[in-house]
Amino acid sequence: MKQLNLKKLSVMPTVLAVSIMLAACSSAPTTTSLLDQTRGDFSAAQSNPSVAANAPVEFKAAAEALDRANAAADKKESVDAIDKLAYLAKQKIAVAQEVAKSKQAESDVANAGRQRDEIRLQQRTQEADKAKMSAEQAKADADAARRQAEAATASAREEQSKSAALQQQLADLQAKQTDRGLVITLNDVLFNTDKAELSAEGMRTAQKMADVLLQEPQSAVLIEGFTDSTGTSAHNLQLSQRRAESVRNALIGLGVKADKVSTRGYGEAFPVASNTDAGSRQLNRRVEIVLSQNGAPIANRR
Repeated sequence: MKQLNLKKLSVMPTVLAVSIMLAACSSAPTTTSLLDQTRGDFSAAQSNPSVAANAPVEFKAAAEALDRANAAADKKESVDAIDKLAYLAKQKIAVAQEVAKSKQAESDVANAGRQRDEIRLQQRTQEADKAKMSAEQAKADADAARRQAEAATASAREEQSKSAALQQQLADLQAKQTDRGLVITLNDVLFNTDKAELSAEGMRTAQKMADVLLQEPQSAVLIEGFTDSTGTSAHNLQLSQRRAESVRNALIGLGVKADKVSTRGYGEAFPVASNTDAGSRQLNRRVEIVLSQNGAPIANRR
């Protein structure tokens, strides 16, 4: 039952960003092979003065992207999340290198002047065009990676929201975690007196349970009925089974798959309180709904 803030940086703190990255590595934070490659690419680009001189905007964007990837590693986020950010940074580094190469090539062409012959000028021009095309392709790849990272972030936030809502629903139902799974208890007041039919309040509770079960389609459900010790054992066993079946039928009617829900009546067995007074007997008259964990079989009651 399973979400990256972007901050603006200036070009000047780029050296500081790399220093922080190296310090983080010394304390062995979470890292990945792709993030290590990206750090190496950034160091290579930083050691080339042409990159900062000819592609300052692109190089700044690359530094910011790498800082976000390093921050995700420092926070020990998932490998998938770190790699998405590392890939985006790697593409932005490539953009900066290609843009610098393109501008350097264009500068070489401009400075060559009349001393260069037409053939060499054409070669340089072709190189500049090729570098520009490479930079455009790298930028397109980086944009695609950014969109993918944004989609992943949105998906993670949605999953977190669903999980929080589910936990609140379980809390409203007073679900308890046991070694058999999650247990939700319906007390006697949700049934008509000595009857198996759910009361109006019982149906409202069944709707809440169905809302939870529909979000956990992989979970098996076991509905167990219990009574107090008043009356004959045969009557109590029959009533407990009928009440369990009544809850099962209500859940199926609300959309829960029938093959996921089983029932068992225990009668007056497994009391949770003594049967010496009315309050204790009322506690024993109950129905318990057990939800398996991760689709695992539900252990027998002992």
